[in-house]
Amino acid sequence: MRQARLSIAAILLTCCPFIMAAPPMTFPSEQWQEVKPESQGVDSAKLDEAVSYLKSHSGSDGVTELVVVRNGYMIWKGTNIDKMHGVWSLTKSFTSTVLGLLIDDGKAALDTRAKDYVASMAVTYPDVTLRHFTTMTSGYYAVGDETRGSYKHGPSTTPFTPAPTPLFKPPGSHYAYWDSAMNQFANVLAHIADEPIEDLFKRRIADPIGMDRSRWDWGDFGQVDGIVVNGGSGNSNRHIQISARELARFGHLFLNRGKWKDKQLISASWVDTATKPHVPASTALEPLSGADGRGVYGFNWWTNGIGPDGKRNWPGAPPDTYSASGYNNNDMFVIPSWSMVIVRLGLDQNDFVITDAIYSTFLEKVGRAVIRKAENTRQYGRNREAVLTIEPLRKVRSLRE
Repeated sequence: MRQARLSIAAILLTCCPFIMAAPPMTFPSEQWQEVKPESQGVDSAKLDEAVSYLKSHSGSDGVTELVVVRNGYMIWKGTNIDKMHGVWSLTKSFTSTVLGLLIDDGKAALDTRAKDYVASMAVTYPDVTLRHFTTMTSGYYAVGDETRGSYKHGPSTTPFTPAPTPLFKPPGSHYAYWDSAMNQFANVLAHIADEPIEDLFKRRIADPIGMDRSRWDWGDFGQVDGIVVNGGSGNSNRHIQISARELARFGHLFLNRGKWKDKQLISASWVDTATKPHVPASTALEPLSGADGRGVYGFNWWTNGIGPDGKRNWPGAPPDTYSASGYNNNDMFVIPSWSMVIVRLGLDQNDFVITDAIYSTFLEKVGRAVIRKAENTRQYGRNREAVLTIEPLRKVRSLRE
């Protein structure tokens, strides 16, 4: 029997040599381990080509705040990755992560009605749920949401005061990327948690994954009905302030489906669900919406789904790619097929807008640098059970554990 098992191993290694060669996953301690790309199955010359492309298609910040992590190792970094600044709507992915924690704790559900925790929602918005908020389909409209110049999508400075007429109804019938709705969402979450959502996030996520407290912060509106309410949207300077180095830790947690080393900090089911599209491509688009998330929007994460035009968000990237994104070219991509996290931060959108098309080409070029392609990573996972039956190979582990 032992000889038979060894024969199976030989066949697997001959036909699929990448199985044993695939690097294991690791996690940073106080600092990221910095290694050469080749040690993690990435061609450094081709990676440099991809980075050069992004640099030439960026504003003045270029790639100074760019970080590329594979398998938990930092394989490329810019010269300014410790610069801390606001990331605008990238904040929204932090907000929905708090929702995931509250659902894990049994304190809320996707279909929990906002009015049950914020009484002012009862008159005009009695049927709005947490699901509607996190998918941008609530129809919530605050007093003061009238268009201000080019800012049309919920600019209210009084986001916790519901307007008597919704943006649309019923909830769920349209998609509207709307900032005041996200701020009201954060207000609801804070009252469900009975504490500021920053405190909950810090205790349950940021501290356990080692985010440097001097390199991240979460702006707030002060107290609302007795609880400090952090910005849920990222507008009005109430956003997450963070460095690229620290943000990569958040991405790495999601890459590992909510698990950090041996601790499950947020459920894998939440991560899987939040990063899949939840807005059908056939959904009506509200004309004032700040973006079009139909077919590609998850629970405040952007996915590589298929939009109304029948095309993927980033055709050059694997289908399982997703991102947290904000104004000023602040973006974080998680690419499970490549076991990779890419963070690009900046303050340079007035110079040049990095479009989805540019990111798609950049990611396609990164893919050419990945020596072990996506299909190999998946095949490695599929063959893991067969490999583990072979006694001499019991220590082989999955890329994603």
